[in-house]
Amino acid sequence: MVDPPKSSRATQAENLLEVLRHSGVLNVDRPRQVYCNRDINLADIGLIGFDMDYTLALYHRDTIEQLSIEKTLERLVDQRGYPAEILDLDIPTNFAIRGLVLDTLRGNIFKLDSHRHVGKVYHGFEEVTGDGLYEYRVNSMRMTTSRYALIDTLFGLPEAELYAALVDYLETTKPGGDHDWQRLYKDIRYCIDLAHRDNSIKEDIIAHTDRYLTRNVDLALTLHKFRSAGKKLFVLTNSFAPFTDHILSYLLDGLLPEYPRWQNYFDITITGSAKPAFFTDRNPFVRVDTTGAVQGEEFAQFDRNAIYQGGNLIDFERICGYRGNQILFVGDHIYGDIVRSKKSSAWRTVMIVQEMEEELRQAAALRQENSRMESRELELQRVNEEIAFDQGLAYKVDALLEENDHDADGHDFDIDQLRDARDEIRKERDRLRRRRREILDEILMLEKTFEAQFNPYWGLLFKQGNKNSVFGEQVDAYACLYTSRVENFVNYSPLHYFRAPRQPMPHERY
Repeated sequence: MVDPPKSSRATQAENLLEVLRHSGVLNVDRPRQVYCNRDINLADIGLIGFDMDYTLALYHRDTIEQLSIEKTLERLVDQRGYPAEILDLDIPTNFAIRGLVLDTLRGNIFKLDSHRHVGKVYHGFEEVTGDGLYEYRVNSMRMTTSRYALIDTLFGLPEAELYAALVDYLETTKPGGDHDWQRLYKDIRYCIDLAHRDNSIKEDIIAHTDRYLTRNVDLALTLHKFRSAGKKLFVLTNSFAPFTDHILSYLLDGLLPEYPRWQNYFDITITGSAKPAFFTDRNPFVRVDTTGAVQGEEFAQFDRNAIYQGGNLIDFERICGYRGNQILFVGDHIYGDIVRSKKSSAWRTVMIVQEMEEELRQAAALRQENSRMESRELELQRVNEEIAFDQGLAYKVDALLEENDHDADGHDFDIDQLRDARDEIRKERDRLRRRRREILDEILMLEKTFEAQFNPYWGLLFKQGNKNSVFGEQVDAYACLYTSRVENFVNYSPLHYFRAPRQPMPHERY
């Protein structure tokens, strides 16, 4: 029998799929994919903006965290009178993740799930259990006071690592002492800020850029791909002009012949933007050169070859001629780049989560362990349903027996058989409860073993147990798209329609 001829539409669809396969879109490794929370059609986007640090410029985290730690320790000794021996502390750069909360009153660090339930707590590098953990879990975590500090940026990770290390140090050198953990935090915060303000961190990065950054032609190809599709591009960074010029020159100059200088990629360059104030305040735009010298204010138009400083959302949209959901902004700071831009404007957003690349690779290697956890979760659900059924049945039998006590002649069933049935139901219910406890213990053990393969202290970035972490919740709520790096967009058409998966509520799942 001869197969019927395919419609031209079906043939076109097959041809398109073949093109996509060869272009790599359908075969992109999960760590290099772009993930969608809310539908977004890139064809509707006219202007795409990028933060610089940890967005266009992906720093080698261990190296730059170690630099920040060293510079901060030096200032703690010189400016705050801490003993010189802290300079020799071995401070792990794999301790902190984004989404942690510092309790500066008790010297603790904890991780929350999306319901603000505390999952893990550390005092220094020692995990808090028992009463110390229970205290957090019975109290509602309202982090609206200065007692709590949220670690929500990659630049903030050294802050948590230093805090944990110095809590450990002080507890060891003065065990049982009356330590002022809030002062410790303020000292660390002051010295980290000082190391950034006096440019000692930036000077080291400028002097040894190849130690902290890697040039990647895919970044240049991604920007070129957007421009070729008619998109206009801009930079919006809190770094000032001299540092921005150096970093973007290192990353982009000379990679593609069409773009000899990094400024050839961008239509607008804004430095020293003071985000999130850029989205809320009304600071003027000033024109600067690559040394940061101010050349005057700008009111009317942006020059592609110029560098600007400061500015604000209202004037930006007025001058550039784009507004609202015509603009897509790509950043790494969940509050300064994503939350604030989403709340203050209708800009669409992309969150860069550098850490997820390694997490996804590790998750792929642990697929069997994850499947085992999922099977235990399904078994737990089934056991819970059986317990609920037996519980309801037991109530009905008890009710019949109670009625019989009041009206011995009112029923024609065998009372002894009913009592035997009740006893069997109770035995089965008790067995199921024991099995539920065993499954729960096994799930907790599997979760602990599984999570230890990621961050050894906190587990997965986006999860706390079987719930989203508070960081995962923020990414889900405010980022239209999220991915591990800007250059992942090279795998997609610049007119790609990103479609979010349907998110059924529990009652919609069958």
